[in-house]
Amino acid sequence: MARMRWPRPDWRELRRRLGVRRRFRRLYGESPVQLLVLLASFALCGYAGIRLLAGDWPLILLWFVGLAILHDLVLVPLYTLGDRTIGAALARRRRAVPRAGVNYVRVPAFLSSLLLLVYWPLVLRTPEPYEPATRLDIDVFLGRWLLISAALFALSACWLLVRNWPDLWSRRPRAPWRRPWTGRASGRLSDP
Repeated sequence: MARMRWPRPDWRELRRRLGVRRRFRRLYGESPVQLLVLLASFALCGYAGIRLLAGDWPLILLWFVGLAILHDLVLVPLYTLGDRTIGAALARRRRAVPRAGVNYVRVPAFLSSLLLLVYWPLVLRTPEPYEPATRLDIDVFLGRWLLISAALFALSACWLLVRNWPDLWSRRPRAPWRRPWTGRASGRLSDP
């Protein structure tokens, strides 16, 4: 008597017919890989939080709440004021600067302020208890932070120059799709 062999299932075809991926994406909104990465990051943050709060947790909790309030009530208005000031300064120029031009100031300013936020005790020359931990003279950090900040702004200026190099030296008018928008439109398709 011959043994009957069952056909091997085609898992791709089965998944396609059941529409598992489509249903999951419709219910969740993203792929399953994104959900797994998100759950892994939550698990890692939970582990770090448990380890961090195992010590002096009321002081750490107060520190987090204080930083959240400081960020929302002090730093966000300062970010907004700086951003609007840069935008207004660039708008006063004769040639219109695209809104993306603000990013050439915004990014190095953000990185410089982030470095200052992380290393502020060292930059402001607070020796205790940081000098023994770094094993460096406390006077070097202000100069290094200023040099790094200047390098970030110089690199950003060089990148802006490279990106706008053809427009700076060209006497030809800019292509219609690259001209700044003037704010008025006649509705005709032939207008640039």
